[in-house]
Amino acid sequence: MFCVFAVLVMTQAYAKTRKVVYVVFDGIPADYIERVHPETVFDVAKRGGYARAYTGGEIGGYSQTPTISAVGYMNILTGTWLNKHNVPGNSNLEPNYNYWSLFRIAKKQKKNFTTALFSSWTDNRTVLIGAGRPETDNLQIDIVRDGYELDGSDLKRADGRPDIFAIDSVVCREAAACIRRDAPDLSWVYLWYTDDAFHAHGDGTYVDNYVRKTDEQVARIWEAVKYREKNFDEEWMVILTTDHGRNESGRGHGGQSARERSVWISTNVGRLNGHFGAPTLSLVDILPTICRFMGFEMPRDVAFEKDGISFYGEEDISDLTVHPYDSEVQLRWKCGRSKDDAVVYMATTNNYKSGGRDEWIEVGRVKADECGMTVDLGRYPESKFYKFVVATPHTVLNRWLLK
Repeated sequence: MFCVFAVLVMTQAYAKTRKVVYVVFDGIPADYIERVHPETVFDVAKRGGYARAYTGGEIGGYSQTPTISAVGYMNILTGTWLNKHNVPGNSNLEPNYNYWSLFRIAKKQKKNFTTALFSSWTDNRTVLIGAGRPETDNLQIDIVRDGYELDGSDLKRADGRPDIFAIDSVVCREAAACIRRDAPDLSWVYLWYTDDAFHAHGDGTYVDNYVRKTDEQVARIWEAVKYREKNFDEEWMVILTTDHGRNESGRGHGGQSARERSVWISTNVGRLNGHFGAPTLSLVDILPTICRFMGFEMPRDVAFEKDGISFYGEEDISDLTVHPYDSEVQLRWKCGRSKDDAVVYMATTNNYKSGGRDEWIEVGRVKADECGMTVDLGRYPESKFYKFVVATPHTVLNRWLLK
């Protein structure tokens, strides 16, 4: 089944059973979370770290991505930008399931990892993750608590609309109880109300209050994690984050302004590398970070399409750029302390996008600390499209070149 690409495999034997829960607070920009400074977000960070990050892909580039909610969830879920996952908004969604989600990766492991979703929006499961769809190999989530916003739910306001904050509170209680009792290996918790409050009220004391109230609900989950670590032989990675920022008033989002692109990540784990806190830290880095922590393996072709790198553990290289000049292209990257080889691959097709396979050609290898390599394109058939991958023992970087 697997053509395992060793770059993303942790071979260390763990003394404790590892678990992950990540929580998405919808639509809180980094400046806001830092000013309000909710207790749980920063209590988690005391064990590990807090950093600003970005969303939205590369402005003006092939990966530019709207700063919209479902889009942000997919950035996290797939470790890719819009040009790959194909979710441009919140409705009429047709995700490209060829780019595997974190849940699909978990379920393709040799070991049976249990998965859980706690959410107020059923599309997170049925559309974005693609649970039960043939395109995802009939992927199933083991534990599901969602649908609280649907008709028939008693979590309603006086006007009959869903009471979103009440829904978020139930979601957090269900997640905390499940973690205490069942300890799923991989859990996603989605909280909606902060975005709803911003849309209605913009920046102000009302939203300040509900950011803190939401944080108090997340404290239940954090306490459940600490309970598991104290009473069971487990080590947990907790990641708290958001899906997008906001415009200057706080009421809107979707564009490429600095504040709309500004997000944040809080985590309890140590061994954070130099990428955590770097200007290039982004939402697509969450998937490879979780995969590394959990020791998840993935096929090489799947790994080659991921746009992020792990901010946990070893970091060999980062920030790949390509610079064409006549018939050559210079690849440049930031290098750390690694003395290992960096292997450079090239493909001139994008068959992967439609479920096919690309022929990856090894075009050279250099020491990672050389920070770059030049590829003579004249040695290969001419193309208008190139995909490049630079792979080291701990990191995979990819970049497209459109000529």
